[in-house]
Amino acid sequence: MIILFKISLKTVFIEENRGDSMSAKRILVLNLGSTSTKIAVFQDGEAIFKESVKHSADEIKKFADIWDQYDYRKNIILEKLKEKNVGLTSLCAVASRGGNTKPIPGGIYFIDEKMIMDMKSRRYGTHPTNVGCAIALDLGKELGIPVLTVDPPVTDEFCNLARYSGLPIIRRMSSFHALNSKATAKKIAEKLGKKYEEINMIVVHLGGGISVGAHKKGKVIDANNSLDGDGPFSPERAGSLPTADLVRLCFSGKYTEKEILQMLTGKGGLVAYLGTNNCQEVEERIDKGDEKAREVYEAMAYQVSKEIGSAAAVLKGDVQAIALTGSLAYSERFVNLLKERVSFIAPIYLYPGENEMEALAEGVFRFLSGQEQAKIYEECCYTECKVS
Repeated sequence: MIILFKISLKTVFIEENRGDSMSAKRILVLNLGSTSTKIAVFQDGEAIFKESVKHSADEIKKFADIWDQYDYRKNIILEKLKEKNVGLTSLCAVASRGGNTKPIPGGIYFIDEKMIMDMKSRRYGTHPTNVGCAIALDLGKELGIPVLTVDPPVTDEFCNLARYSGLPIIRRMSSFHALNSKATAKKIAEKLGKKYEEINMIVVHLGGGISVGAHKKGKVIDANNSLDGDGPFSPERAGSLPTADLVRLCFSGKYTEKEILQMLTGKGGLVAYLGTNNCQEVEERIDKGDEKAREVYEAMAYQVSKEIGSAAAVLKGDVQAIALTGSLAYSERFVNLLKERVSFIAPIYLYPGENEMEALAEGVFRFLSGQEQAKIYEECCYTECKVS
């Protein structure tokens, strides 16, 4: 059984009127990527506007470091708000997709100075979304309103068994599409008349990277590292590889460390086999009789299915739902390839799209309405998993 549902977003005309906004809950949502600045304003749960400003490679090359982009990105955000006639004083909260910090359990967090300091340390990685968090915090300070993030990418709820790799010096890490995965899981639990904390499910994010998470009663206790680690190959990532062959490749003298890492993330998967990360293009090639494209595409679905089966084993077969989300969940062909292999495990629910802006907004509205409390970053940081 496959069930399709998607959040309904109503477009609302904006008027800059502080009197109206004080009776409504209006929030600004930011999501900074390597080549885009995504901006949205939500009012009482509905999207007033959503826009993604694209940045060319030439524009980004002007900046030696991501933190040098601060003024550039902030000006884009302020100009877009002005263009849309959204006054800053009409906002009651600001949200940004989380950045690179210490691992923390899932939930809603206040973005604060300690969090920004850890992002700027680079100890935990670097990404433009760190700059987005800094911009959000500064705007919040200027306006005197809360600044929040929801289920950041460093969300870590792994059970201790999930951390073992086979070598003590290598520890499996939690790195998956936490924001969209958890938001999707909550939506499906609601559809089933359950709380997220009452249900077990497998959530599969199908995008440029693919993550498969085992959700056990509100915690993601295991997931493949979808950034640059294990799991199925995807449109852009190589996923798990035969270990000895990878070691020999690294020491062959043919490639630099940077080139190997690019093979794993960005130039792996469909890009390596077919020269494209565009799944629609791949399906068009299949329709025209391209047998190599068909086999590679089916192999990707085959590997995703194996990962779903592994997650089912983690949950000891107690699975109430399998959720497919991300852009590739729009593909009827790919969904059917998965259905053929995993529908015996549990009913399959479709929630296509990345839905990150909506997920951030929903979390903030839960905070504003008192349904969920926001956590303090420093109080929740840990280096070892506290979830059993």
